[in-house]
Amino acid sequence: MTATDSIGRPRATRTEGRALAVAASAHVVHDGYTDLLYVLLPVWQAEFGLGYAEVGMLRGSYMATMSALQIPAALVAERISPIMVLAGGTLLAAGCLLLAGASTGLVGLLVALLLGGVGASVQHPIAASIVSSAFDGARSRTALGVYNFSGDVGKMALPALTALLLTVMTWRSALWIVAGIGIVVAVLLLLLAPAPTAPLPRSSATSRDTQAALHGQAPSASFGFRLLFAISLIDSAARMGFLTFLPFLLQAKGAAIAQIGLGLTLVFAGGAAGKLVCGYLGARLGVLATVILTEGLTAAGILLLLPMPREFAFLLLPVIGVGLNGTSSVLYGTVPELVSGEARTRAFGIFYTGTAGASAVAPPIVGLFGDRFGVPSTMAGIAIGVLATIPLAIILNPMLARAQAR
Repeated sequence: MTATDSIGRPRATRTEGRALAVAASAHVVHDGYTDLLYVLLPVWQAEFGLGYAEVGMLRGSYMATMSALQIPAALVAERISPIMVLAGGTLLAAGCLLLAGASTGLVGLLVALLLGGVGASVQHPIAASIVSSAFDGARSRTALGVYNFSGDVGKMALPALTALLLTVMTWRSALWIVAGIGIVVAVLLLLLAPAPTAPLPRSSATSRDTQAALHGQAPSASFGFRLLFAISLIDSAARMGFLTFLPFLLQAKGAAIAQIGLGLTLVFAGGAAGKLVCGYLGARLGVLATVILTEGLTAAGILLLLPMPREFAFLLLPVIGVGLNGTSSVLYGTVPELVSGEARTRAFGIFYTGTAGASAVAPPIVGLFGDRFGVPSTMAGIAIGVLATIPLAIILNPMLARAQAR
């Protein structure tokens, strides 16, 4: 029975509070590690003489292993303690930052980031499962909202901290300090672990659906789901391409490392607001109107950013962040409308893995264009490319209307 407060509202138990603390702490660190790399890319380019394609390869390698191993990480957690897997992945991600700090060239960085992606792969499937298992009914949705927001906190805090550290020390020393945060959190995860820390139940629907997703079974024959998936792939690729090369665009405008960190923080802050605002708009305006609004805002914002002086560019970055992140919240929320209840877990697994895969492929491809045409032209291409989501949303709209009418 769930405890209540003095006016009858459900009150979190000690086990629930520990579960949420564990998941949120892991989310802060892992999302922060994933996005602090943007601050380091210009530093690595300058020190090791890298081209934009090589920069993109570094960013893509981390995302590639992270996206590819999420489903296997969930399967491993079915056999041993999820907390142990989550803490081990956090420790590995932190250790790989230490390895990156000791690297002397592209190969060393590449190996470190590939291994870092392995560590990062455990966080989303396991931490979300810990939260959803600890909280009952509608309270699980609220707890997952807190968990999701904690990731945005990490995206804002750790890149900003890294940029600040880079103003007073070498990038290697900065990485070692940030890695230390992850090591401390990995230990705290074990200390805060709610009891019992049993393996995830292998007989559950989640396990069956995850294994089905691993073997490539489609969640639905719905053409609407495929359209939604295509929109998300384009949106994810454009977002990752923009974020990878935003530091270089700001650098060309004369921004110092600390200012680049500030710029990224502003984008991520706008992105956090975009998730909230666009989730609200999607429920009231519908998917089509919201996609047109967010993707149009993203494209217009990028094109305006290109010629804009540095001081005014910082004012525009949070606005771009709203459009850049806002679409994804609407797309994820639309999956249940197109996929039947028994297949939704599998659909979400395929959806997230696919979009993460697009995020992995985009940076090296965009990097090739950056080497060939320069960063401003490549950014303009990203702005135009994101508009390809709008005709797909127009085709999807009547299918959603029919699904909602059923």
